[in-house]
Amino acid sequence: MGMPIAVYPGTQLTGASVMDLVTNPRAQVDAILALHERFHTPVLLTAMDLSAEAEAFGCSVRMEEGEIPTVTGRRATTAEEIRALPIPHPGDRRTGVHLEAAGRLVRLTNGSPVLGELIGPFSLAGRIFGVSESLELSAAEPELLEELLEKTTDFVLEYACAFKQQGVHGVILAEPAAGLLSPRGLARFSSARVHRIVDELQSDDFTIILHNCGARLVHLPQILESGVAGVHFGAPMDMRAALSQAGEEVILSGNLDPSAVFRSGTRQEVEAKAQELLSFAQGRWNFIPSSGCDLPLDTPLENMDAFFETLKGFAA
Repeated sequence: MGMPIAVYPGTQLTGASVMDLVTNPRAQVDAILALHERFHTPVLLTAMDLSAEAEAFGCSVRMEEGEIPTVTGRRATTAEEIRALPIPHPGDRRTGVHLEAAGRLVRLTNGSPVLGELIGPFSLAGRIFGVSESLELSAAEPELLEELLEKTTDFVLEYACAFKQQGVHGVILAEPAAGLLSPRGLARFSSARVHRIVDELQSDDFTIILHNCGARLVHLPQILESGVAGVHFGAPMDMRAALSQAGEEVILSGNLDPSAVFRSGTRQEVEAKAQELLSFAQGRWNFIPSSGCDLPLDTPLENMDAFFETLKGFAA
């Protein structure tokens, strides 16, 4: 089994725009189902839209027809603004789009696994306060960063709970900014927060997968402290070493480069990279081949074909 993180390439099959997918749950579901029908994907994922939660907190977001929305500016710049920051409710602003899309997928797919995607506490703090500023705060005023993380963790927990109430089988919690922290910083400002969410929500029928596309091997022990059932890594991770160091009780996934391999590579290059990934994971039940991050919307569908066909050939 393998599954790249991919929703936006579905616009090539439905004719919708990125704007449609992040503002209209029906359009998002249509794109997801189109990919599912084309590639017989083993899992259905909601769109990775990591500005939606920040927008709910009041951040300004730039939205363009052919681009994934991005946060502009900083919502909070001082201790006073952090302390006065209200915590939104799941469903506010565009978070409601993704919750409705998740619920529709559950109802339409007759038991196929559905995973919601949402941002993690530290990465959300980075969008609210600024990524570089949050990194500086982790060293200069860690207690103030903890105050902001209390708010972002509260919201992410409630948002993940709202996904669970939609009937999904789990969530992918994206912490890309946490890969910029030192291992000690990651343990304190990301893994400890994720662990709280895991303690509250993870169960036999609700899986939490942590996505960190910036993490390196040095971060692995601290990431595993979070207690998540699975970890999804990006291109910087040495997957061969990670598989040898992690226990079999946690699922590892990744990590073909979404741009260099899936988007810009030839079909033959995708096949070769997928075969390389599979070769050193052979015999490991707890490894799921995937992209290292969200696939760009203009990823050639033929390259996705090559990925899935390589997996089928390897399993035959």
